[in-house]
Amino acid sequence: MIEKVKTNNIENTITDTPYKKLSIQVGLNGLSFCIIDTIGNKIVDSDQLVFKTASTPYLLLKELKNLFAQKNVARHQISNVSVVHQNNLFSIVPKVFFNADELPNYLKFNTKILPSDHIVFDEIKNHDMVNVYVPYTNVNNYIFEQYGEFEFKHSGTVLIQTLLEQQNTGPEPICYVHVTERTLEIIVVRQKSLLLYNFFNYQTKEDFLYYVLFVFEQLGLDVEKHHLKLFGRIEENDSVYTLCYRYIKSISVFTLTNSSYFFDHLREDSIDLTLLSTL
Repeated sequence: MIEKVKTNNIENTITDTPYKKLSIQVGLNGLSFCIIDTIGNKIVDSDQLVFKTASTPYLLLKELKNLFAQKNVARHQISNVSVVHQNNLFSIVPKVFFNADELPNYLKFNTKILPSDHIVFDEIKNHDMVNVYVPYTNVNNYIFEQYGEFEFKHSGTVLIQTLLEQQNTGPEPICYVHVTERTLEIIVVRQKSLLLYNFFNYQTKEDFLYYVLFVFEQLGLDVEKHHLKLFGRIEENDSVYTLCYRYIKSISVFTLTNSSYFFDHLREDSIDLTLLSTL
C-alpha cells in the first residue's frame, strides 16, 4: 500500500533542545512531516510517504504512527506542533456571510458530510475569508494525546494565505497548481485577491489537464496569455508538464524561495510547500 518516496535523517542530532517544532501534513493520498530546531534555525529531520491507493482516516493514522516510530520522532523534545489537513471537504466563505452556527450548511451542497463529522473553520487573515472544513479528527486526537495543545489548519488555508501574502502578482490573474501524485489544488489570484481555490483528484495526465483547462475556461483565462505556475511534486520534464505545455504556453515550475531555515543535509525540495509555509 505504501511507497516510500523520500527519507531524510540527520545522525548525531542534538535531541535535548526543547525548542523544536514539528509540522505534519496528512491526507488520504499520503503524509509528511518535518522537524525544525528553532534555536539553530535549521530543519533537522523530515520524511514523506505516498500511498499507492487512496487510504482511509483509520489507515492514515496507523501509517502516521508507524512513520513516527520508524523515525524515532519521540526522541525529539517538541515545543510546538502544527498539523495541515489536506482533503476536499471544505468550502471557502466570504467573511461577511459567515456564521459560526451554520457550519454544516456551508458544506452540505458540495461535499458529503456525516452527522458525526466535526466541522471547524480557519479564518484567512487579512483577506476577509473563512475556510470551513472537516479535519481528520482521529489524527488530531492522537497528536493531542502525544503533545497537548497544537495548531491545525486546512491545506487550502495555508496555500491561499501564502500565495496572497508573498506573491506580487500584478494586474493579470495567475493560476497556481499544487501537485501531488493524485491530487491538485488550484489557486487563482490577481493583485492579492483570490479568484478561485479548488481541490481535485486525478488518475492520468489527461485528467490533470482537463481540470486545469476547465478552470481556465470558467474564469475566462487565455491559454496564450495567462500564467500557469506548477509546484509540489512536478518537474519540467514530467509527462504532466509536457502535456500542459501543449495547451498552455506560459507555464513554469514555481518554487518557494523565501524559507528562512537552513536545511543542512536535507534538500529543500524534499519538503512540501504547505509544510514550509507553517514553519
